[in-house]
Amino acid sequence: MDQPPRLLLMQARRHNDPMALHEQQCFADALGVTVADLPCHNILDGEPSQAIMDRTDLILIGGSGDFSVTDNEPFIHGFIDFLADICVMKKTPTFGSCFGFQGLVMAAGGTVETDTSRAEVGTFDITLTEAGVKDPLFDGIERTFKAQLGHKDLATSLPSGVSHLASSERAPYQAIRVPDTDVFATQFHPELSRQANTKRYLRYQAGYSVTKELRDSDSVLASMADSPAATSLLPRWVKLASQSL
Repeated sequence: MDQPPRLLLMQARRHNDPMALHEQQCFADALGVTVADLPCHNILDGEPSQAIMDRTDLILIGGSGDFSVTDNEPFIHGFIDFLADICVMKKTPTFGSCFGFQGLVMAAGGTVETDTSRAEVGTFDITLTEAGVKDPLFDGIERTFKAQLGHKDLATSLPSGVSHLASSERAPYQAIRVPDTDVFATQFHPELSRQANTKRYLRYQAGYSVTKELRDSDSVLASMADSPAATSLLPRWVKLASQSL
């Protein structure tokens, strides 16, 4: 397409959460655009209107702050239904990060559970599967690379037919693709740098401190490292998805 694709960032954050603006800036920085080029829609306000969708080419889904895709809340159920319809069935190009990954897994028929024993907060190694090595999104990226994480929920089974692209030591499912679409999702946060993940952790530290390991802030902060390969995925995805618009 001749014009840059029109982006929409979907968030699930309380209206007074300062991390909403922080997240928007992180996605914008990773994509190489301004925040003005990255309008946001908070799913706490319901599904995006048809008017919003009419001016959207590519959907990004961020983290969640205080929420889980397993919460029994009307806005969560509406969000999952939206993903199942717009992203999975209608194949609108989408990239989901963390909460977005979990939402897409559930929308396509997989399962997500809370398991604090396998929580990942900090910087961790991600390893591509054979399908991941062959996927154009990861072309040229080392088979094992570092990425930023911050989650207690994780996918425990993938939907039938979904491509399994990456894993970590604690979480077997770290990246997926809906076949024959530009719908991707990662459990890790490609939008976060080491500095941004450090800020995010300190903001949500009380909520993350559910295990002795995560209460040891010195250990978590010491784990933080740069993750340029992971950060490269968002502009790669935009380039890939734009080819089919």
